[in-house]
Amino acid sequence: MANRKTKTGKFFMSGSTVLYMAAVCSAVPVNDLLDRASQGSDALHSLSTILTHELDSHFPPIGRVIMPRPSMCHTSSLQTPIDKEQALQVSESDLLSLARSLLKAWADPLVVLSNSANDLPHPAHNSISNKIQQLQEHSKNLGDGLDILSNKMGPGAQSISFLPYRGGNDIGQDKITKLTNFHFLLSCFRRDSHKIDSFLKVLRCRAANMC
Repeated sequence: MANRKTKTGKFFMSGSTVLYMAAVCSAVPVNDLLDRASQGSDALHSLSTILTHELDSHFPPIGRVIMPRPSMCHTSSLQTPIDKEQALQVSESDLLSLARSLLKAWADPLVVLSNSANDLPHPAHNSISNKIQQLQEHSKNLGDGLDILSNKMGPGAQSISFLPYRGGNDIGQDKITKLTNFHFLLSCFRRDSHKIDSFLKVLRCRAANMC
């Protein structure tokens, strides 16, 4: 599974899977773990982007009008840096804590997406369903690796902000509502996966004394 290819030819989550396995060995330097983590987060964000484009291929125009704003995402209450300059002002342990908090906040919503994908009124629902399952597996692998990495970076990195998902398991009954709510939830995940990827890249940059 770790070496599964997508249409882009990339191997998704091989980095995060290796991160988890390598972190078991205490001799692996933090720099190496951060490098593998950033590879995994990059792959995770890329997969979510591919999914979004795939969903866009048959997304009704009215859906863009009625879709909730990003501020309605269940993770929007978490205060995060908005760009690299701000991220550089945040401590390494706090950045890792933010990345872990965002990733853990998606455990339940990804289940909702997975359960809804098979019945999604979209011609590519089988492909979408398979990729959502990949997102679940990849997120779990990356999260496991980051948990172990946090143990190497001190108590601050081990703290987690609780971001409950209260959207329920039902994404709607009619076609427009289902597609709109599915697209909104996926767009929120894509936004957060970009944040996670950005934070881990800043951590990798700092560890290499390049920032």
